[in-house]
Amino acid sequence: MKVSRDQLLSLREKTGAPIMRVKKVLDELNGDVEKAEQVLRKEGFEKAEKRLDRATHEGLIEVYVHHSGKIASVVEVLCETDFVAKNDIFREMAHNLALQLASFPAKSVQDFLNQDYIKDPSKKVSELVREVIAKTGENCRVSRIWRIELGGD
Repeated sequence: MKVSRDQLLSLREKTGAPIMRVKKVLDELNGDVEKAEQVLRKEGFEKAEKRLDRATHEGLIEVYVHHSGKIASVVEVLCETDFVAKNDIFREMAHNLALQLASFPAKSVQDFLNQDYIKDPSKKVSELVREVIAKTGENCRVSRIWRIELGGD
């Protein structure tokens, strides 16, 4: 089965896998996009696991203030290089994490990572972080979280 350019680009965008690897997996699976995505995600997660001991000294702090002005959240996310810290994928993850924290309070980073992800309840927040690790090729982690609600303790 011939693999279309749109299929290649779509899978590359979703998984962060190199385009040639995407093509090879699609060819091996006779164009089955769903199975190819599962294979590529699994490979990406395996690569991400290998990167978890790398030092993370760069990153950014993302602040989200709810439109009501009564809830604010701050998330510190770290990565290996400032190049990735400036990357749109990393910045979008940081924003989504701050939005998540504003919506669902957590007592610790670990509790936060174990929450169902607000934009896709079929996965955990930790899976979102692993996906970014797979896409960027660098270790990324949530190091600190803070949430304040007007009138709260």
